[in-house]
Amino acid sequence: MIKNTISLVAFAATVTFGSSAFAGGHGYTGPTFDLSGKWEEFRIGFLGDEAAADIIASNQCLKDYIEAAYNIPAKLYTFKDYAATMESFAGGNLDYTWFGASGYAGLYLQDPEAGEPVMTRMQPTGDTGYYSVMVTLADSGIENIEDMKGKRLGFADPNSTSGYLIPSIELGDQLGNLDDYFASAEFQGGHENGVLAVLNGDVDASVTWTSGVGEWDEGYSSGNLRRMVDKGILNMDDIRQIWSSNLIPNGPIVLNKSLPQGAKDTMLGMKQWIFENDKECNYNIANGEVRAWVPVDHSFYEVIVKARKAKIEAAKKN
Repeated sequence: MIKNTISLVAFAATVTFGSSAFAGGHGYTGPTFDLSGKWEEFRIGFLGDEAAADIIASNQCLKDYIEAAYNIPAKLYTFKDYAATMESFAGGNLDYTWFGASGYAGLYLQDPEAGEPVMTRMQPTGDTGYYSVMVTLADSGIENIEDMKGKRLGFADPNSTSGYLIPSIELGDQLGNLDDYFASAEFQGGHENGVLAVLNGDVDASVTWTSGVGEWDEGYSSGNLRRMVDKGILNMDDIRQIWSSNLIPNGPIVLNKSLPQGAKDTMLGMKQWIFENDKECNYNIANGEVRAWVPVDHSFYEVIVKARKAKIEAAKKN
């Protein structure tokens, strides 16, 4: 049976940065919507894919731009796992989170009125999708998925699309019962932790997310591998990719559904302004290279919602 080795928690960290005026935002001149008098503050939540300090450092510029666009203070919240982020959003405690498709599906199934997907990233190739890939040590002797029989597999998080939902379905279709195929399949507490578990020899392979385009030695154009390369904690020569999923819909930027429509429209315009005018900030908040930010709605994720619902129903039967 798949084991979750990371306990569920509520808020893990709250990070705020004081600001008495919101006209900064690195010279921001993009679209605005004045939320003062309507919203006390804008609350930005992040999934627990990497260390909280790294998340905050990468997204400080996003906080600054949001304050400039909405004329209210913004706060950044980090969590130890996906479930805590989803719980907080469903409870009305967040206004913005970049969910994976499965995380959004889980939120929608819990409360369809909690959040609204407004945009996603477009890859440099023009795709609006990404991939789950399985990686192992380059010198492990494991060349393909068949060599993983009887070995230890790492998943990222039970609410991750590429770190669990899609690979568990596609691998199950290909290999049969995963509990019988692998010696163990355990959650590692996020994508970065999963790859680190491979490097440390704690598992034989782990799944993670990537754009699947760009240069291998750079960790592709974006995704967890690229972030780890950029941070200097992964050398791509040390790992080998042995499996890839089909294309997965890119996860949505989800906003509090009760926000005024003008505020939702401003978010898309603001993100595109950052893309065009602040390449460094855009790279950081997009987890790599993108071509653009594009609008999406719930219909883009219906297939993932159905897959997640089927997974939940199957688990209940078992």
